[in-house]
Amino acid sequence: MGQKPRPTVRRIELGYELRQLRERARMTLEEVAGTGVVKGLYFAKLQRIETGLQDLRLAGDLRALLDLYGVTDEVDIGQLLTIQREASSQDWWTPYRSTMPSGMPRFIGIESAAREALAFHPSLVLGLLQTEAYAHALYRLAQPIEETTTEFINKNVRLRLRRKDALTRTEEPLTLRAVLWEPALRNLVGDADVMREQYEEIARLAALPNVTVQVLPLLPARFRGYLPSHDFSILHLDEQLPTSVQVDNPWSSTSVSDKPKEVGRFARKFSTLTAAALAPEETPEFLQRLTREITT
Repeated sequence: MGQKPRPTVRRIELGYELRQLRERARMTLEEVAGTGVVKGLYFAKLQRIETGLQDLRLAGDLRALLDLYGVTDEVDIGQLLTIQREASSQDWWTPYRSTMPSGMPRFIGIESAAREALAFHPSLVLGLLQTEAYAHALYRLAQPIEETTTEFINKNVRLRLRRKDALTRTEEPLTLRAVLWEPALRNLVGDADVMREQYEEIARLAALPNVTVQVLPLLPARFRGYLPSHDFSILHLDEQLPTSVQVDNPWSSTSVSDKPKEVGRFARKFSTLTAAALAPEETPEFLQRLTREITT
């Protein structure tokens, strides 16, 4: 039984197909927008549709574009209309949208349908590995600075835990390969009990067949290589869809790109990190050692 349709990915899929058809018809974005076959379909909007940032809500608009591109096969048209309908429905995370920073909705939409994620975090435990207590403690620590409400915190923690379900879902669970820098694991969030529970949770998830966790040690004898100063995630979708990379910035916004050059650059970063990190089988003992240290 396949996964349920995911609107964000359907938007990306539809945009990719439309871009391929437009290029096959030897038309530019400006030329299509200039035809006026779809009312209000100006250059920027068409560009957003082709990159999956905006949906094409009306079936009539899609049919008009397909007619312009010379698509006449009813089977092909029917398949694209099905994708268009699914792309226009709401994502599961829509109720949380008001609390998300810029760019985050697109990232979560892609993450929810990704088959594999490669992720690194230099200062915190990766969100997909966090416990509820750890996530709550993080938001409470930031509350005086960010001036957030308790409702905001609770909503974001629920969202984080819902995202985490991707690792343990029955149908095609997300494959995660994560690298955590040692200082991120030693950074005391909450109290010793919170951290002990967090270490246990990482070890539990790392034992899953679809999850691999490596620790990048602080000791110079083990690590003297390249170290990114920011967190990032690389998300692989189906083979016919582009891979995306996500990076957070200091202004509380999330940048997502599927440009091959950017994806390639971050893939090289991740390969460098995994090569310098401890082997996955060393992770449980490392976490046990941290637990002993924090409780003595």
